[in-house]
Amino acid sequence: MKNNLLTLILITLVFNHLYSQDILGKWKTIDDETGKAKSVVEIYEKDGKIYGKIIELLNPSEDNPICSKCDGEKKGQPILNMVIIEGLEKEDNVYEGGTIINPENGKEYKCQLKIEDDKDTLRVRGYVAFFYKTQYWKRVE
Repeated sequence: MKNNLLTLILITLVFNHLYSQDILGKWKTIDDETGKAKSVVEIYEKDGKIYGKIIELLNPSEDNPICSKCDGEKKGQPILNMVIIEGLEKEDNVYEGGTIINPENGKEYKCQLKIEDDKDTLRVRGYVAFFYKTQYWKRVE
């Protein structure tokens, strides 16, 4: 009986760890207006929170673009390798409580991430108060 309980606890811990890792990895960003792929963002965990950085630009309009419209420490920084998602925490099946920045306009928004049922689509929502914009990113294998 004791071994069965220990086995059940271990299986539960492993399942929860694997389930919580679903969001981690590489995601191809899809522009919600044009439907075109723009970049690859790597989502990772650091100190128990979720972050995302741009690791590849797809068909950039210029070499080594910088975030000219960003404020603070990101102003004038290269967009490639920029951390654009910061400080999200898991709440049920949604990651929230952090921010996302749009390097094109330099604006920062509250952020919410959620894996869709197909496990290969990530719903990315940036919002201010009741106004929000949603993109659907695709997992990169």
